[in-house]
Amino acid sequence: MSDLNITLFQWLAAGTPPARPALLLATAFALGGAWLSAGIVGLAIWKKAADRAYLWIVLAAAGPCAMLSHAIALRLDQPRPFVLGMAQAYIEHAGRGSLPSTHASVMFMVAAACLLRPSLRRVGLALLASAIVTGWARIYVGVHFPLDIAAGLALGAVLAGALAIAVRLARRLLPADDAAPATWRLP
Repeated sequence: MSDLNITLFQWLAAGTPPARPALLLATAFALGGAWLSAGIVGLAIWKKAADRAYLWIVLAAAGPCAMLSHAIALRLDQPRPFVLGMAQAYIEHAGRGSLPSTHASVMFMVAAACLLRPSLRRVGLALLASAIVTGWARIYVGVHFPLDIAAGLALGAVLAGALAIAVRLARRLLPADDAAPATWRLP
């Protein structure tokens, strides 16, 4: 494990004793940040009819993103900070592999996919903010190292780019279905 990763973790983690307001905020985001992002996407699906099909595709891609992240983490089997005794885990969490963070992978993939679409950039910025705060929170509560979050960001960005390429290729290769409602046509 790199010295920079450990130094950043020590700087970002809660410490003993943790600051109570920061711990409450970090716990809320560590446990609920993904739900906040899901709410943002749900609101966008409701409000942005022209982007509805694209957002459903992005949500469908979140599942394979999570599975790939889990598979990589299980294969690499990097220990979590609380498993190494470097911090207390302030939330309940299993001790299995932590690199990359699945929360970060999925949240950054969804945020990046929205940022790549001009009509969803504001939604993407809100999702990016949620992903960043959630990444910090999961470090603060002792369940991830900064490198775990950075690896999740990288994996999410690569998968969002692959998704964008796949959507563009599908649009070019598949015939347009003019009978389908405009909000459900291939984006």
